[in-house]
Amino acid sequence: MKHFLSLADLSDEEIWALLEKARALKSEYLAGGNKPILQGKSLGMIFQKPSLRTRVSFEMGMEHFGGHAIYISPNEIRLGERESVPDVARVLSRYVNGIMARVFAHADLIMLAEYSRVPVINGLSDYNHPCQGLTDVFTVWEKRGELRGLKLAYVGDGNNVCTSLLFAMSKLGMHMAVASPKGYEPPADVMAQAQAFASRSGSRISFTYDPREAVAGADVLYTDTWTSMGQEDTAAIRRQVFQPYQVNAQLVAAAASDVLVMHCLPAHRGEEITDDVMDGPRSIVFDQAENRLHAQKAVLAELLA
Repeated sequence: MKHFLSLADLSDEEIWALLEKARALKSEYLAGGNKPILQGKSLGMIFQKPSLRTRVSFEMGMEHFGGHAIYISPNEIRLGERESVPDVARVLSRYVNGIMARVFAHADLIMLAEYSRVPVINGLSDYNHPCQGLTDVFTVWEKRGELRGLKLAYVGDGNNVCTSLLFAMSKLGMHMAVASPKGYEPPADVMAQAQAFASRSGSRISFTYDPREAVAGADVLYTDTWTSMGQEDTAAIRRQVFQPYQVNAQLVAAAASDVLVMHCLPAHRGEEITDDVMDGPRSIVFDQAENRLHAQKAVLAELLA
């Protein structure tokens, strides 16, 4: 691994190596702390979008390893406006040992990686969210002890999180059913790529407009906010269109009896998920959030150590 931009770029062996590393680092941390394997090293963190989990988990991950993280706010760089993306990469990579970027345009991440001297990590782009996808399969593996043959149902917008889940499931042999309203399906090229990965791993990837069909027999039920950052002007329309896709007690009951409920957060309670489900016995939402720290530490250890 030279960069961490998309799970589609990694082999299943590379993804499994990161999962094993995340498990070992989490055990080490809970047993008293991680070794200072990044002592004296720094991570520059470029943010175009606000964040709770991404910023704090990367900062604490670097701290646990004895390193240092530098937060760079949207107004400090204005990536591609005040200064070109290649110039930002050229300059920043002479100061730090790694770059994490949370951006709108995925093309900006590709360009950062092209011109950077140091590893670049995708902290989120409009195209995908590989840190979240890695975290999610790590969390399911931790809870169930296996991945191959399990079914994940994703109900909601076919967005960047959905893309990374499709790549992760199809590479690791998990089945995935996506249910989205018309006009909000996952991109056709993403589905085609996931199907190609699935043909090699043995997983089954499917799409439906019916959320109950998607969740039938699901071991994991996953949702995300209906309106992502940058889509606020369509929020009212989306609330109407997505209402039948709400993850509520009735939809959970249509899945397997021991289904795990996941959400990448932040959640709009009462919209895509109800309080009784998010705070209920099947929810692993906050374990999932905690695991961002450990999954990302695996990425940091792989790229920066």
